[in-house]
Amino acid sequence: MNTREFIEAALQEDVENGDYSTLASIPADAKGKAVLKIKENGIIAGIDLAAEIFRFLEAGATFTFFKKDGDRVSNGEAAFEVSASVHTILKAERLVLNCMQRMSGIATLTGKYVDAIKGYPTKILDTRKTTPLFRAYEKEAVRIGGGLNHRMGLYDMVMLKDNHIDFCGGIRQAIENTCDYLKKNALNLKIEVETRNIDDVKQVLAVGKIDRIMLDNYTPDQIEEAVTLIGGKYETEASGGITLDNIVAYARTGVDFISVGAIIHHAVSMDLSLKAQIL
Repeated sequence: MNTREFIEAALQEDVENGDYSTLASIPADAKGKAVLKIKENGIIAGIDLAAEIFRFLEAGATFTFFKKDGDRVSNGEAAFEVSASVHTILKAERLVLNCMQRMSGIATLTGKYVDAIKGYPTKILDTRKTTPLFRAYEKEAVRIGGGLNHRMGLYDMVMLKDNHIDFCGGIRQAIENTCDYLKKNALNLKIEVETRNIDDVKQVLAVGKIDRIMLDNYTPDQIEEAVTLIGGKYETEASGGITLDNIVAYARTGVDFISVGAIIHHAVSMDLSLKAQIL
């Protein structure tokens, strides 16, 4: 789903046959301005999407931007001012706020994780634990907050997780089957394998043919042992049970990536409002 299709579907869900509150009370030719006000500190995200939403409804809508995506903002500041038909402003208001509040919350939480390990080369990754049909914008918010995106979906990378391995009959068989399938279908995809213990890591190393090893639910000491064993031959990713309280201990191990589903699914929306400017 591209951005235009998303906006169209989201407005259809909200407006359906008509914004009757506005149609009943505001003349169709009324013009107005509104300001996006920031009500708490954090990292702002979704400004570009907000502009697209307004311009989807009214191509001639004009903006004065006071902030840009990725800026650190404070309570009381303004992100932008929009001038358009009052009908456009009121119809777009809730969709703009829903998107920006969610994206800004994710960007802000991601920024906290990134800042916590800024002295280490380890990078923060997101996961597929996202809101259906809003994934692209949640993952964009992760990038805005300073994190990196893992795979976008099931189609752009192979990840052999515990269930794949168990259903397949073991690590070697899962990797061999995958390599045969990719070759047969002329697919150029990276392969990541989830491991649950050091013995799993040794099995992956014995087979090879992969790009990244996930170290799932390891302690920092176990991560360090695994990273040493892998010796830079493959990328390494720590995952599972990692929080702001313990992330530095994981970054110290030298692991390449730390994936944190919480930067999306535990993010709290930023408080924002769209207020009319009376002309």
